Amino acid sequence: MAPPLVAIVRLATASRVLVLTLSLLARLLFRPYDTSASLHPPCLSSPSFPPSASSSNSTATATAISSLAVWDGVHFARSAECGYEYEQSFAFLPLLPASIALLSRSLFAPLVPMLGYRAVLVISGHVLNNVAFVGAAAYFYRLSVLILKDSGAAYRASVLFCFNPASVFYSSLYSESLYALFSLGGLFYLFSGARTVAMIMLALSGSARSNGALNAGYICFEALLQAYDAAIQKKRPMALVTGFLRSTCVFLPFFAFQAYGYLNICVHGDTDELRPWCKAKLPLLYSFIQSHYWGVGFLRYFQVKQLPNFLLASPVLSLAVYSIVHYTKLLHQLFQSTSIHEQIIAIVDGRLVEAYESSDVATVLKSEISTGPHNKKQGNTEVKKRKSVAASAASAASLDSNVSRGRIVGDNKDECPLLVLPFILHLTFMTFTAFFVMHVQVSTRFLSASPPIYWAASRILAPARGGSCKRWGYFVIVYFVAYILLGSLLFPNFYPFT
Repeated sequence: MAPPLVAIVRLATASRVLVLTLSLLARLLFRPYDTSASLHPPCLSSPSFPPSASSSNSTATATAISSLAVWDGVHFARSAECGYEYEQSFAFLPLLPASIALLSRSLFAPLVPMLGYRAVLVISGHVLNNVAFVGAAAYFYRLSVLILKDSGAAYRASVLFCFNPASVFYSSLYSESLYALFSLGGLFYLFSGARTVAMIMLALSGSARSNGALNAGYICFEALLQAYDAAIQKKRPMALVTGFLRSTCVFLPFFAFQAYGYLNICVHGDTDELRPWCKAKLPLLYSFIQSHYWGVGFLRYFQVKQLPNFLLASPVLSLAVYSIVHYTKLLHQLFQSTSIHEQIIAIVDGRLVEAYESSDVATVLKSEISTGPHNKKQGNTEVKKRKSVAASAASAASLDSNVSRGRIVGDNKDECPLLVLPFILHLTFMTFTAFFVMHVQVSTRFLSASPPIYWAASRILAPARGGSCKRWGYFVIVYFVAYILLGSLLFPNFYPFT
């Protein structure tokens, strides 16, 4: 049997092939509801990479490929080709347009003379997002094993993620795949101890989607754990300072893009009269666009005519609420059985043991030599202290060895690590925002990269003592399969989905 990580990569690849096949079949069998995606007005200014197709056959092919960019994909492709021409264009953050523009001018540049620049942009976006999703699925599994300490639940949750209800968006010209890749990858590196890599990846997630800036909360949580441990050891809590700086770096790309919009529209704009948001004390372009052009706001979507959209979003919202309630109960039980102090020390010491056990002989010898004759005794004491903690981390080490050999261990349903807490807080805020503030039907893809949803669903699907899944597990499976089919049918043909 293949190792679990390899199996997840294969499943993620198979899921992308399945979704792309279904989408293309739906496009061939049904006429799109809106054919305006095939329209291609010239850029307001001359594009910097203008070669286009020459023959009529290649032009027809290019038009067919270009029309695969639907809904928000039209805006992403337009921004990649022409830049940010209109005020509402700034609602689409720059990571995806910049990435597909880079691919189109490098790896896929030979296709431009045959198909045209716009068609190659669409091809680049589809290739990039499908590859990014496979990477996101791999990071999802590694993160799940790291947090849950249960490779069985992590494997099931990863399979669910590979076939999640918002799958069609991860294989289209949308920013979900890049966001999931950098968000899940950044969280894995953060809780693995690679904080600089984590900061960079989480910052990139904030340049893919606006909610990526919320990932700064994970850095704050991790910094609080480190600061608490430093306080116990009577050291300076420098983790709070470094955590604040890293959190600022995560916010930086989003606010830098807002500043770019301010300069283009408010300072160097062509209109004589300033836009209303330019006069605000905090001129935040993104919130103005969401409110002015799409009617996003607190309770503004609570209308009788929107009831079908609430029904469309009800499965993912129900699963999110279940996840929050389920893990809140487990965390409550955890705090009753052991103190928060013990939990934090166990987490920090467990990482020290992992670092100690994974270091090779040369690294250990180097650290002992660097202590010098005066600090050798202190160094030996630190090594003994780390060894003494090894017993408490034996289960984690055993799990890691099982995962590395590709074995799936059984569930420990009564265990809920403290590290689940920031994920639940994040999901709670996202669920509240999706239900009360946003267009509620967007919840399916807005919450699709949140790990606790799949962790809780994997618990529902866990085999019972009789060897069969729980009754609610069948509803989860039906929900996932139905939304993959519906999304692959409706979304590519420009019908409303989520």
